[in-house]
Amino acid sequence: MPLPELSIEKLEKEVYGSQIWKSMFRNWPWQDSTRHRARHIVDNVWLHLHPAKIQPRALRWTFTWGLGGISFLLFLILTISGVLLMFYYRPTVELAYQDMKDLEFAVSFGIILRNMHRWCAHGMVTIVMLHMIRVFLTGSYKKPREFNWAIGVILLKLTLFLSFTGYLLPWDQLAIWAVTVGTNMAAATPIIGNEGPFASLLGMTISNDVRFVLLGGTTVGANTLLRFYVMHCVAVPLVAAALMIVHFWRIRKDTFSAAPITKDEEKVDVWPNLVVREYIAAAGVTAFVFFVSVYVNAPLEEIANPNVTPNPSKAPWYFVGLQELLVYFDPWIAGVLLPGLIIGGLCAIPYLDTNKKGVGYYSWSERPFANAQFMFGITFWFILILIGNSFRGPNYFWYWPWESWLVHKPVAAPTWSFPLPLGVFSLLAYGGLGMTLPRLITADIAWKKATGAFLGFFALVGLWMHFGGDIAAWRVITVGFLLYLTFLFGFLYPQKYLQDLDMPRYIAVQSLVLMQMGVLVKMGLRLGLDVKYILELPQFNLNI
Repeated sequence: MPLPELSIEKLEKEVYGSQIWKSMFRNWPWQDSTRHRARHIVDNVWLHLHPAKIQPRALRWTFTWGLGGISFLLFLILTISGVLLMFYYRPTVELAYQDMKDLEFAVSFGIILRNMHRWCAHGMVTIVMLHMIRVFLTGSYKKPREFNWAIGVILLKLTLFLSFTGYLLPWDQLAIWAVTVGTNMAAATPIIGNEGPFASLLGMTISNDVRFVLLGGTTVGANTLLRFYVMHCVAVPLVAAALMIVHFWRIRKDTFSAAPITKDEEKVDVWPNLVVREYIAAAGVTAFVFFVSVYVNAPLEEIANPNVTPNPSKAPWYFVGLQELLVYFDPWIAGVLLPGLIIGGLCAIPYLDTNKKGVGYYSWSERPFANAQFMFGITFWFILILIGNSFRGPNYFWYWPWESWLVHKPVAAPTWSFPLPLGVFSLLAYGGLGMTLPRLITADIAWKKATGAFLGFFALVGLWMHFGGDIAAWRVITVGFLLYLTFLFGFLYPQKYLQDLDMPRYIAVQSLVLMQMGVLVKMGLRLGLDVKYILELPQFNLNI
């Protein structure tokens, strides 16, 4: 009996018309029509997070740069590679380092898997930061997206913490001492850290404070490794994933922020215009990650040894900026207060910014104050990271890239602190004048003249101090530059752009500005005049 003739068309018709296929793919057979392109988005578990149509501006690579999607892609790669690594990793101090070596030499493709996980972690931290910058510069945090911006800020914090908890797991010298430096800042937390201000109120000691809870002991050890493993593999990813779901949902519900390029322009279909671009970006990033993972190995030093302290000991690169601030501030300020103010200030931005212009496109002229202050803070943060990574050597002294670490530098000049009355007066004067002068002076100040007068006055003072008081020229230049930045961003910008802000918002915004610029003032006093503290209250462990 002859077999029935088979044809591709007939086979496709039978498959596509079957109950099984129709139960999985509802929008079938495919037709290249507006309705089907919309249904393709709505009926897909991933793509339905997009609207059916979108503004043409959102299709431009230079608008979003694909940073949000790339961040999520890296999270997925980290999740998959992390689960695979869990099959070969045992979180004990006796076996963790051995498992790292096995991944490098014994497990097939183990080194590529570990490299991929390590570099994706660093990449995700970087991309999430850049994504936040992009969202800010396009005004995409404004109404009705205020809450989603705050969720994004929290996700940035969780991304940093997720990377930090994973830093310890290789259990080598780099890991244990980076985590030691990072967790030491927790001990300086006010009230609940044994080294923080007012710790005596709750009887905090090294054996019951917040650092003890984080480490599971008084030093980084077996309990710390287990706790960081659980936080890194279970607790933090679950919280981050839940917030990502909310974040994506709010993006869909709040509508995409891209503004029309021209009046009355028509939107374009998301499928295939945007989706194809996203797939291309995902494929390119995946290929790049694989290439880097094959050719660049993740660092692995000798096994962790609590009795051998590297000099210098540095935190992970994304926390090195905080470590650099320890040169100028006590740990409770550098490691707790300032990070808290940064997170809180970022979350508050949409509720403090009343400017309705510049939403959905890049614009400096329409949002000069917000853009200038934000980018100044971001630039300053990355400069601190650069200094901590590239210019700090043994004993955390300053070393230029061409200087050898084998040549130890002499001890720095002794520091001194303001007398208590002078310190109190200085803080009150800085806060009082900083809050009132930008609001009281309503005249339009000519910036060029003000800048020239300020620099000219300081140049005369600097020359007199240099030749009369034998002060090094670099100190004068440093102090002058930092004071000028304080004058520019702490007075001229607020005086020009905050005049019409209502009083509660003005107080909140200017307080954040003054605290940001206060960091520069303190750095200038330390670098130029060797001032250790402006206000010193050792009985409360409170020093500024």
